[in-house]
Amino acid sequence: MNKAKMNKAVVIEFGRSAWNKWFTSWAIAIAVVCLGSSLAAAPATTPPRGNNAVVFKQDSRPAHQEAAKPATQSPSQTYFTDVVLVNQNGEKMRFYSDLLHDKVVVINSFFATCAGSCLPMNRNLEKVQQALGDHVGKDVRIISISVDPTVDTPANLKEYAKKLHARPGWYFLTGEKQNVDFALKKLGHFVADKQDHLNIFIIGNERTGLWKKAFGLAQSDELVKVVESVLNDKPADNK
Repeated sequence: MNKAKMNKAVVIEFGRSAWNKWFTSWAIAIAVVCLGSSLAAAPATTPPRGNNAVVFKQDSRPAHQEAAKPATQSPSQTYFTDVVLVNQNGEKMRFYSDLLHDKVVVINSFFATCAGSCLPMNRNLEKVQQALGDHVGKDVRIISISVDPTVDTPANLKEYAKKLHARPGWYFLTGEKQNVDFALKKLGHFVADKQDHLNIFIIGNERTGLWKKAFGLAQSDELVKVVESVLNDKPADNK
C-alpha cells in the first residue's frame, strides 16, 4: 500500500439498516480502503495501516419496522438501552439517556494499562477535544470505554484522564463487567482478550441519525474533519 496516498479521509456511504445489523456486522469485518483501488475485507483485530481516516457512514434509521416499539423510544434508545456504567468520577451514567441522547458522540475502547496503541489513540482524542473547544461538554461528548473494567477502576481512570488533560464532557467509563461487556457488544467493540481491542472511533449524531467510523490512529487533523462533518449534520427536514 502506498503510504503517500494514505493521507485523506475516505468516506463510504451505506444504505439504511437496523442498528443491530450495522454494529454486529462491523464486529465481524472491517473494510480496508485504498485510494484508487477496490475494497477488501479484513478481520476486526487487524486495523488498516497508514495515516488515513477510514470512514464508514451510516443512516441509523431502520429500513423497516421489525417490531412494535413504544412511541417514546427512538431506534437508538431501543438498541443501546440504559445499561449503567461508571465514569472516572465514580458517577453512575445511563448509556443512552446520560451519554448519547441528543448529542454528538465520539466513542472508542481502550484500557489504561495498555502499552501499545491506546495512548496514541487517546492522544488523538485529546487533539479532537482541543479542536472542538466549547462544544465538548455541551453538544459533544467523548466516550472512552475500558475493555478491562475489573482493573480500570474509576480512580485509575481519573489518573489516566489527567494525562490527557480531559475536560468535562470526556468520560472514561468502567463499571460492572457484565454491563461494560453489554455496552461494548452493542458498539461492536467487545473483545475476549483486552489486547485485541479495536483502534476505531465511532462518531455519531444521535439527533440526526448520522454515524461514521474512523481509524483512531489516523492523522488528528483528518479525524477532526470527520467529527466536524458529523457535528455539522442537519436533520433531514432541515437540509
